[in-house]
Amino acid sequence: MIKRQRSTLSVPGHLEKMHQKALESSVDVIMLDMEDSVPTESKQEARKQIIATLKKATPRGISIRVNGVDTRYCFRDVIEVVHAAYEKIDSIVLPKVNNAGDVHFLSRLLDGIESELGMQYYIAIDASIESAMGVENLVEIASAPRVHSLVFGIADYSASIGARLRSMSGHGENEQEIYPGHRWNYVMSKIVQTAKAHNLLAIDAPYGNFKDLDELEKSAKISCALGFDGKWAIHPNQIETINEVFSPTKEDIARAEHILKAAKATPGRGAVAVDGRMIDKATVRLAQILVDSVKC
Repeated sequence: MIKRQRSTLSVPGHLEKMHQKALESSVDVIMLDMEDSVPTESKQEARKQIIATLKKATPRGISIRVNGVDTRYCFRDVIEVVHAAYEKIDSIVLPKVNNAGDVHFLSRLLDGIESELGMQYYIAIDASIESAMGVENLVEIASAPRVHSLVFGIADYSASIGARLRSMSGHGENEQEIYPGHRWNYVMSKIVQTAKAHNLLAIDAPYGNFKDLDELEKSAKISCALGFDGKWAIHPNQIETINEVFSPTKEDIARAEHILKAAKATPGRGAVAVDGRMIDKATVRLAQILVDSVKC
């Protein structure tokens, strides 16, 4: 199971030349895509190319994104790719999840494949929340079998609620021009809150302008501050920035270790003074979580 997922690079399934670059990158998870980045006429080609890539790939964090359950491609995406290369797949990204039934469908399909192949481990599901209906049913989706993370799909979510399109990509650019705060704070916070309540990862949407690393950094810092564990990337140039934002600094680690040391030195105390500040149990838990994350 993938433990650290700061960065997830989306790679079109039918473009072989991009696969090797992704495999050689420093990204935490490679997502081989059969959905939005693949034109209709290339769906079967994408399946075949992903299978070929997976068979040659060395073990590392790899997800595949299948087409939605409401399409004629989904079940074949799952059956053909998983059947051929299940041992290389950590998770399946299920797009446009509107309710728990979507997840149950994929989970049951995987049950059958795993049983047939005698698999010794199960493939997790990353549920992509991309509609008002998906947000409405977040708790049920998070409680469904195999769910490993909740992913925010900003472009399709924007379309589902009729929000204004402010950029070419629809992925989080130029937001400050039309809204005085952060336009997606509510839905992002709700995804994080639901994910954490169910011990899941929360992964943020990609930032569309892959040439603007300064704005990518700002976007990543906002999602990190809200509690997201990582962010999707749509270009290899974005990986370093995302990994850096979602990795604790040396100063962060030193501060956390200092807090834990002070708490350990005064066992049984509800709150302790550290450098002139009162530190309670909640702060100690935050410090422990940060230190533990470095060990992953």
